[in-house]
Amino acid sequence: MHQVPKNALSWFEIPVHDFDRARKFYSQIFSYEMPEQQLGFKRMGFFPCDNENGGIGGAIVQGSDYLPSQRGSLIYLYAGDDLTTVLDRVEDAGGKIELDKRPMSELQDLGYFAIIFDTDGNRVALYSKA
Repeated sequence: MHQVPKNALSWFEIPVHDFDRARKFYSQIFSYEMPEQQLGFKRMGFFPCDNENGGIGGAIVQGSDYLPSQRGSLIYLYAGDDLTTVLDRVEDAGGKIELDKRPMSELQDLGYFAIIFDTDGNRVALYSKA
């Protein structure tokens, strides 16, 4: 019998051109200092998550094979209890809001989302329960 995985996502990477600018942007909107590491030819900045308890993480990545895109895969980043707090920091950090906060569904209580563009032009979603 095939076992269904707990999560559909195991890791994500958001490509960036200007690592320092992107790291500053994400650090500013999420109000934490993004740790970074050089791994071979890739420079990576890591989003916070609870790895020890099965949390799923991801990173911004600068490298020759990483090209930012506005219409590739859409990543939903967890934005805490109310994504309004994070969304309110986006433009001051140099990003743009494409779609303001709205319910995931009008029929079910699935939480809320907004869509932003980061400083490299990546289209990224924010998610919260409230």
